[in-house]
Amino acid sequence: MSSIDKNLSISISEIPTITNAKIGIVTAEWNHEITSSMHQACISELMRYGIAIEDIHSVTVPGTFELPSAAKLLLSNEKLDAVICIGCVIKGETKHDEYISNAVANGIMQLSVVSGKPVIFGVLTPNNMEQALDRAGGKHGNKGIEAAHTALKMIRLSQDIKNTQKHRIGY
Repeated sequence: MSSIDKNLSISISEIPTITNAKIGIVTAEWNHEITSSMHQACISELMRYGIAIEDIHSVTVPGTFELPSAAKLLLSNEKLDAVICIGCVIKGETKHDEYISNAVANGIMQLSVVSGKPVIFGVLTPNNMEQALDRAGGKHGNKGIEAAHTALKMIRLSQDIKNTQKHRIGY
């Protein structure tokens, strides 16, 4: 269910302001009308909550399938606190969309677990272009904003856990 805050799925009152983090964004060029809107909204929202533009490293890839490998490259070559993956796979007449969506979701999840860094799934999987537009600034808000919120919350969680462990004695 969407909240009253720009039709987002969460309340913005729960989003932490973070000023000391570096974030990568990998955006698929395929379905550019959708992904570029999500990308811009994501950057604006990160800046709104304290991330400086120079601390945001954005790259593009040809399609959604390439998101996990580019996210891995960013994590390997940049000192980042999180990576946000933005893409859009619209259902077609074949099962191609299912194969791509499943592979990307699994790749992003595995990368996050293996790297120990938040890798955020900002990939739309709508049935048609209308549903995609509704989620890229339309009546269902902009899921690029929600991807930014998820990254900020996961960075804060990671920071909180690290700070708690520094002050522990014993096990």
